[in-house]
Amino acid sequence: MKLTVVGGGSTYTPELIDGFARLRDSLPVEELVLVDPAAERLELVGGLARRIFAKQAHPGRIVTTSDLDAAVDGADAVLLQLRIGGQAARQQDETWPLECGCVGQETTGAGGLAKALRTVPVVLDIAERVRRANPDAWIIDFTNPVGIVTRALLQAGHKAIGLCNVAIGLQRKFAALLDVTPADVHLDHVGLNHLTWETAVRLGGPEGEDVLPRLLADHGEAIAADLRLPLPLLARLGVVPSYYLRYYYAHDEVVRELRTKPSRAAEVAAMEQQLLEMYGDPALDEKPALLAKRGGAFYSEAAVDLAAALLTGTGSTYQVVNTYNNGTLPFLPDDAVIEVQAAIGQKGASPLPVTSVDPLYAGLTANVTTYEDLALDAALRGGRDRVFRALLAHPLVGQYEYAEQLTDRLIAHNREHLAWA
Repeated sequence: MKLTVVGGGSTYTPELIDGFARLRDSLPVEELVLVDPAAERLELVGGLARRIFAKQAHPGRIVTTSDLDAAVDGADAVLLQLRIGGQAARQQDETWPLECGCVGQETTGAGGLAKALRTVPVVLDIAERVRRANPDAWIIDFTNPVGIVTRALLQAGHKAIGLCNVAIGLQRKFAALLDVTPADVHLDHVGLNHLTWETAVRLGGPEGEDVLPRLLADHGEAIAADLRLPLPLLARLGVVPSYYLRYYYAHDEVVRELRTKPSRAAEVAAMEQQLLEMYGDPALDEKPALLAKRGGAFYSEAAVDLAAALLTGTGSTYQVVNTYNNGTLPFLPDDAVIEVQAAIGQKGASPLPVTSVDPLYAGLTANVTTYEDLALDAALRGGRDRVFRALLAHPLVGQYEYAEQLTDRLIAHNREHLAWA
């Protein structure tokens, strides 16, 4: 089995490598190709990856290359984890929206739109090259904004599925609070990527007992602290929202905070320098503890589970993924990409039935779905008016004066990545 990681020079990659090494019985990888145009970073990451495999006696071969076509040739699955423009572009995404009084964040709001515009054309080019090399290959997208990128891939007819680590992180946290194994915890997870709610937490599977009321009663303070939302709000809602919902539920508070502290991009850039120095140490043969602060916790386990289910029919029977709606949420179009629990197999993802969604969550989900439609249109066809329409539709923008200012700033900061600008 051959797997290819596009963006293999990312400092995330050792997390993924560790998962492949530990879980090799689930996913017997014979060749793992890391492809990245940043040759120096790639060699540092590749060296550590080989040492991790060697320490854990993994028999697979790790190859590093900057040749994308060679990397995807014969691959059974291709994982996408790229960042167009690097941390410098992320720094801009998190900065210029604040000048207009809007949240500056890399996956949602105006910054998320900028990332989508930079990313979608590149991902579609990669996907076409994957299809030419092996039309049966699965594309697993971890590249943000996952929902928009996955929809672009599916709309273009690719065998694609989107993956995010939010759900698996919550599953692990809830399991620890309940003193059970993660496999015992099944989430009723509903919404869009980075716009989701846990409406039930079940023990034993989709039909198991819902222990969410007990979790909120016994551990509400800890859960609220993780989300940085007030406990009375969680008690009132009776659900656990994704921590990204804080950008919506406490927008002005978040803007004030972001204006008074270093950006997350600056923190990550500094952390990446430390990590790369560590990766260059020939004595290091495991992922360093610092990597846990970089983000992407449990990404490797989610990725291995998903790849194993898609390629071998093993792995988790159910997993939270991003895929076509196809009637799962009746208030959304069939071709919307939603993030829900699905049965995963070699034919792909089949979302589990969702009985109902509270209008409070359905309304926001429908609103953001409309934004994602317009964002994808802007990413595919370009043009200032399409960018403006997407921004005006986003609930974190919504006012025409903000949308006008943000459109000008987005184009000015991203001109080198926009073929039409």
